[in-house]
Amino acid sequence: MRSDIRVCSDWQTTHERPVYTLGDRCPVCDAPAENSAPAPFDPTDRYGEYRRRARSDGPE
Repeated sequence: MRSDIRVCSDWQTTHERPVYTLGDRCPVCDAPAENSAPAPFDPTDRYGEYRRRARSDGPE
């Protein structure tokens, strides 16, 4: 998934909270901005079934 919204790549050390922008650079500190979307779901994940099973509330 790709998002047009970007977040400052250095926000954890420079800002008190994330700074979001639509540009390529942070408007406050001029650091590069990076994609704010989460990592995509990978259907070829070999261990996904085990992770989902461990998260489930009861036995299947």
